[in-house]
Amino acid sequence: MRLLSTRGLSAPVDAPEAVLRGIAPDGGLYIPDEIPAIPPQELWGADFCSLAQRILCAYLPGYTEDEIRLCVQRAYYHTFDTDEITPLRAVGNQYVLELFHGPTAAFKDVALSILPQLMGAALKKKGVHEDVMILTATSGDTGSAALTGFCDVPGIRVLVFYPEQGISPIQRAQMTTMRGGNLHVYAIRGNFDDAQAGVKRIFAQMPADFCRAHGFTLSSANSINIGRLAPQIVYYYDAYLKLVRAGRIQMGEPVDFSVPTGNFGDILAGYLARLSGLPVGRLICASNANNVLTDFFNTAVYDKNRPFLTTTSPSMDILVSSNLERLVYLALNRDAAAVRERMEQLRNQGRYALPEEAMARIRACFTGVCASDQEGMDAIARVYRDHGYLMDPHTAVAWRGMEKAGTGSAPCVVLSTASPCKFPACVLTALGQSVPQDAQAQLDALTSLGAPLPRALDGVLQRPVRFSDVIDPQDMMAYVQGKAASK
Repeated sequence: MRLLSTRGLSAPVDAPEAVLRGIAPDGGLYIPDEIPAIPPQELWGADFCSLAQRILCAYLPGYTEDEIRLCVQRAYYHTFDTDEITPLRAVGNQYVLELFHGPTAAFKDVALSILPQLMGAALKKKGVHEDVMILTATSGDTGSAALTGFCDVPGIRVLVFYPEQGISPIQRAQMTTMRGGNLHVYAIRGNFDDAQAGVKRIFAQMPADFCRAHGFTLSSANSINIGRLAPQIVYYYDAYLKLVRAGRIQMGEPVDFSVPTGNFGDILAGYLARLSGLPVGRLICASNANNVLTDFFNTAVYDKNRPFLTTTSPSMDILVSSNLERLVYLALNRDAAAVRERMEQLRNQGRYALPEEAMARIRACFTGVCASDQEGMDAIARVYRDHGYLMDPHTAVAWRGMEKAGTGSAPCVVLSTASPCKFPACVLTALGQSVPQDAQAQLDALTSLGAPLPRALDGVLQRPVRFSDVIDPQDMMAYVQGKAASK
């Protein structure tokens, strides 16, 4: 198996090469030339780490089994707050998959704990002696997870760009107080789409001779990197097998998943799991008021030409969902020319459409719904009142999305992507509690209601701020080149 670019103009590569590159030279995203079959029946007794070894060996050709096993051990053994890595909680008649027990209390930790290991192994395999400079745009959680995962890793530097407005004080503190001589963090005057477009522009326009002269290569820690995407497949299998072992379903029966969705990587991992043989029923794509994906699923037109809204679920405040390109590629029967045409339309016109036969393939699995801030707040209050369970605002969007899509005979698993402690002001407001002005007091008030304080957030608001630069998006290239030249 090899990995192909969705735009078809770059040569096939193995997984170590794809992990190091992040984005293909033609601007496309890497995807396996054929989706591996991974029958869940063969994984009955597997724990999370065993699942990760099996799935990553299948999806990342070019790594040896021993290399993958070592990467998994370094990423997950004794690094999460819970032994299960991703616990599954029964909440009423449905389930919540908690993905936030890692080093930064967000779901990005599951993949970004292992991406540095995969990248380090790839550097050794390829005999790369130049530095890797990782560029990451973040809407809140990817940044801190990438900074934590790559902190002081030899030969790797990380530059994170985040929107100046719209993230929570705790998300900001996690990034701006980060230690590590190889880390750099910048706020930009703009939104996440501006940051993401800036990163893509750097990949497309960075002169090759400048990289050679300063001894570095570019890569990415966003879910556009196949090394970020593949590990997310693991927790879909893990949740399914837990339901089978608990007697909630029989092996082979379907399970629905409701996923709070922004850049489309998390839910795309569920689709890849389905293509690999996991009995995934519906994938409910739950959006906030930035409902470009909901409209796409309903109309077959992806149109980013709309106001960018700042919501209470900031990690989903995205209008250009990069990973959708991989789904479009598969829905168009791997027609790379058709993908290039639509990505060019998106760049020039801000919109594109898919033919009905492609949308029929997508709609056979995906359901698009959206929830307003108020609907999310109501869900937080209602679930806490009825079940004593606290959700963060992103999980609340997915919970409301499940309700709007309608529950059928199959159980539904709601993916919980962040600890409620990352958004204490929002959760307290939803519960009708008074909200102190001080962020630490907000956190204390929420934990007094029963929200467990993640180890990652203990004392984060008291750490000294290290990064305070605010730049314009058009200056991102100059900052990257400046850091490269100052090695």
